[in-house]
Amino acid sequence: MFNPTAKQFKTIKASLFLLAMLPFLRLLVSAFTDQLGANPVEFITRNTGDWTLYFLCITLAVTPLRRLTHWAWLVKLRRMQGLFVFFYAALHFTTFLWFDHAFDVSQMWKDVLKRPFITVGFIAFVLLIPLAATSTNAIIRKLGGKNWQMLHRLVYLISSLGILHFWWMKAGKHDFEQPLIFGVIVATMLLMRVYWRLQAPVNKRTASVATAG
Repeated sequence: MFNPTAKQFKTIKASLFLLAMLPFLRLLVSAFTDQLGANPVEFITRNTGDWTLYFLCITLAVTPLRRLTHWAWLVKLRRMQGLFVFFYAALHFTTFLWFDHAFDVSQMWKDVLKRPFITVGFIAFVLLIPLAATSTNAIIRKLGGKNWQMLHRLVYLISSLGILHFWWMKAGKHDFEQPLIFGVIVATMLLMRVYWRLQAPVNKRTASVATAG
């Protein structure tokens, strides 16, 4: 079983941070070198939305990967990945607010209420805010472990809303391949959690019987 030293873990974490920043840096370079294509706003919107979903899937994959590999240290990377979900979601929302509505909140709000796929995406983004805001050690201690875990289970709802937002957006182009892939990945991650939760009492009873015997 691989168990990194403190120095190795710092290297792994720093490497993952730099990798997670690459899509954003690539976007900046593309913007400054005029390589965003014929419709820059659409390119930025699509890119930041895609990476929000990528990091949602990566974040959800941490727990199953930890259980399958028995690498407990992977959990220490989950918070950073979750914050990158919020980072790219914030860029996605800012693109919508800035380029589509020139920071006119009233017009943005009308658009949110008018178009269902935007409504769903907006709700998902709003639900992400408390998760990002409660990611510090001080807040976790203040909330208590159980309360914090209950709050952060919102990620399951957020994932579903994010995929629905993506599905509706792609529906106009009859392009469902990516939403289906994301949907299958997220559904698999959630079903694995449900299975392990249902198995926990069975395993506990089995262990008790073995100990008694």
